[in-house]
Amino acid sequence: MDEQLKANLTRKETWIRGLFIVLFAIAFNLAEMLMVAVVVFQFAMTLVTGTRNPRVLQFARQLSTWLYQILLFVTFNRDERPWPFDAWPEPEIPRLDRRGTEGG
Repeated sequence: MDEQLKANLTRKETWIRGLFIVLFAIAFNLAEMLMVAVVVFQFAMTLVTGTRNPRVLQFARQLSTWLYQILLFVTFNRDERPWPFDAWPEPEIPRLDRRGTEGG
C-alpha cells in the first residue's frame, strides 16, 4: 500500500470529523422537523393575528443559520464545528411594522 494513502487512511482527525459528520447529519434531520413546526406555527399565528411573531422570526433565522453552518461543515466548506461547539447563531432580525412586515 502506498505510504501516502496509508497515512491518509489512518489520520485520526479525518475519522473524528467523520464521526461529527454523522452526528451533525442526525442533528440536521431533527432540526428540519423542528423547522417545519416553526413554519406551521408562524403560519397559524399570521392567520389568526395578521402579524408575524418576532420571537419566532428570530428563532427561525437562528435555526436556519445553524442548519446552514451544519451543511458547510459536513461538506468540508467550514472547519469550525457548529453549535454546540461554537456559539449559537445570532443573526440580526429586521425591524417590523405593526402589520409584522419588514421596514417599519
